[in-house]
Order: sequence, then C-alpha cells, then structure tokens
Amino acid sequence: MFHLSSQTYASKAEHYADLAEQARSLIAGETSLIANAANFSALVFHSLPQLNWSGFYLFDGTELVVGPFQGKPACIRIALGAGVCGTAAQTRQTQVVHDVNQFDGHIPCDSASQSEIVVPLFYTDGTLLGVWDVDSFVTGRFDEDDRHGMEALCRVFMARINECPRA
Repeated sequence: MFHLSSQTYASKAEHYADLAEQARSLIAGETSLIANAANFSALVFHSLPQLNWSGFYLFDGTELVVGPFQGKPACIRIALGAGVCGTAAQTRQTQVVHDVNQFDGHIPCDSASQSEIVVPLFYTDGTLLGVWDVDSFVTGRFDEDDRHGMEALCRVFMARINECPRA
C-alpha cells in the first residue's frame, strides 16, 4: 500500500493517476507557463512522500535556469550536460538516480538530496522547454513506477503548455 496523509492507494501507479487528474484540473484554462509551473510544483511537492525539492529548470537558449519550485533555495544555472538536470536535457532522456553521490558530475544544490529523478520537457516541435526535477532525502526513493508516473505527470503539464501561446 502507498500512503499519502489520509489517502491510501493500492499502488504508486494509482496514486500517480490520481495526481495526474488533479494536475490536469489545476492547470486547465490557465495560459501562464509560470503560474502553471508554480502550481504543478506545489501539487507534487505536497502530494508525494519523502521529497525535499520539486520544480523546473527552464532552458533560456543557452543553459537551464531555475524556475518555479518548492523546497530550499536551488542552484540558479545549470549547463547542458552538467549534473542530472543537464544530462536529462542533453540526452533527452529521463534520469532516475538512486544515489546522487554515485552520479558522476552531480551538482549538490542541497546536501540533503540523496536521490533524484529528472524528466526533460519538450514542446511539440521538439524544442527544449527545460526539465522537471524532483529530489528526495532518501537514497533509492525513485524507481521505475516513479519514472512512469513522473513522465505521465509531465505529459499532462506539457499538453497544457503546448496549447498556450509561447511568451
């Protein structure tokens, strides 16, 4: 059983499906990337256990720049290919890191972070928007269920963003 406050789910998949529906409702009708990213970050941070950071790094055409997030202050800029976030952006692949201390080139923005999952985000034309980054203070917090769940959440987020005019 996967527990969240007073709610109990049969599986992580069920929890992520519920969370995706909440995210869809939360960002429906809003056209601001920043507003949607801020609410999405808060929703995930307060809905999943054992997180110490959740948020966005947005691509400015050169590097990733911290965007809306929940958690302690973060690194402001990350080069493509650097750390877990830069690697996800450069490889265009989700990164699931069970132990950040074993990830070559990890950028320790918060020394409490022990595991991390990062999903790259792309507009429908393939242009990089940025990455969705989630950290935990627990080693091994993220697994394949989290990969599928986070990628599904990001599809909900990007479906809305792709409907909106770009700034």
